[in-house]
Amino acid sequence: MSDTLLAAAPGAEEHPSLALVNSASELPAGKRYDELSSPEAAAAWLLARDLIAPESVLQEHCRGRLAALRADLRDLLTAHTTGDLPTKEAVHAVNRALTCAPGALLLRFDPTAGFTRSADHPMTQVVEHVMAVIAEDAASLLSGDQATLLASCEADSCQRFFLRTHARRQWCSTRCGDRVRAARAYARKREIHSV
Repeated sequence: MSDTLLAAAPGAEEHPSLALVNSASELPAGKRYDELSSPEAAAAWLLARDLIAPESVLQEHCRGRLAALRADLRDLLTAHTTGDLPTKEAVHAVNRALTCAPGALLLRFDPTAGFTRSADHPMTQVVEHVMAVIAEDAASLLSGDQATLLASCEADSCQRFFLRTHARRQWCSTRCGDRVRAARAYARKREIHSV
């Protein structure tokens, strides 16, 4: 399943790092979705968030790097929301993403074109830039004023993160809240009938 039927979790539209972490998860009944399931799907996901130009093409290597960053960000967000220690590898991976985008275009000389400027590896420059933007957003989110609002959905089997819009919010979506409330009502009904 490559597309999610879930609405964006609160905060995911403002924070590409939150949207990236939520781009893969499990749904009820063991179904999974992954919005980065192929290079084309990853490009569409990035384009929908204005992180790449429409003509950008991603290769499998680039998709894999984004998926790896997603796993590292999930580790950091999980550690933050549970109070556990993040892995050193996840912290290092985000720091690598922060610094991997080329800071300047290199000067080139071609006898027919003269001086030009370009990236060392134009194919990977796109994904490096995107990863740096997402890593910067994650670092700002985890260390900024909104860090205290970051939460994980409390519905069973939901692995999404969101920003609490009010103190009592427990779920990333109405769908998850309805599922939990329906399960509670069913459990109460079974309990009454078993007595």
